[in-house]
Amino acid sequence: MSNKAEIVERLVKQLDLAEEARASIATDKVAARRRERLREWQAGRLARTHADLLENRRYAATTEFFLTEIYGPNDLSRQIEEVRRILPVMTRTLPAAGLETVADAIELNALSEQLDMAMVRALGSRADEITPAVYADAYRQVGRRAERERQIELIGHIGRSLDRLTHSRLLGMALSTMRKPARLAGLQDLQDFLERGHSAFRKMRGTNEFLQTIVTREQRLLEALFVGDDSLL
Repeated sequence: MSNKAEIVERLVKQLDLAEEARASIATDKVAARRRERLREWQAGRLARTHADLLENRRYAATTEFFLTEIYGPNDLSRQIEEVRRILPVMTRTLPAAGLETVADAIELNALSEQLDMAMVRALGSRADEITPAVYADAYRQVGRRAERERQIELIGHIGRSLDRLTHSRLLGMALSTMRKPARLAGLQDLQDFLERGHSAFRKMRGTNEFLQTIVTREQRLLEALFVGDDSLL
């Protein structure tokens, strides 16, 4: 694990990338609409791929958290300026492991934003009616396999980090301490992300099988799409 100074430096870099990605469509209403439709379609795909986990009593809450908060349509990076403002408080209050989890989440959001915009450009008007075949064609047109693999790596990393944090009494206390300043700074979404993740993983009691299942399925889908197999969509 890096020290806090290194984590903060990485976090600021990811905030810059997220801001740059969001700025690319800030004044383009058509692209923004198409991005939302793409994210809705991707959220549906995730729910189909992991339907059994959503129906499993042990994994349901954590799967829902993963599909909406980590790998789904929710976007922590929209709070870029608020995160910058409260960063000194986060640095003082959260342990390094908690701060690193936030950095991972922001990186994943920034990376997803960049890849989604590349998909929007590749889809063009087809974003108005996405099918598995249309999605797969745009996916291969975009390429950027290393970045896709980094997405999946971050998913596993965030999951393992959240699991470790459930064993930290310090983090539970820190989250409580952060609640009021986060609300005052307009960072309720970020606070909720940390608290819901902490709660979901604590209730599950052990994550190895769960994380392995999600990471393996997403990697298998990636590999299939890149060789022209759309059947897993």
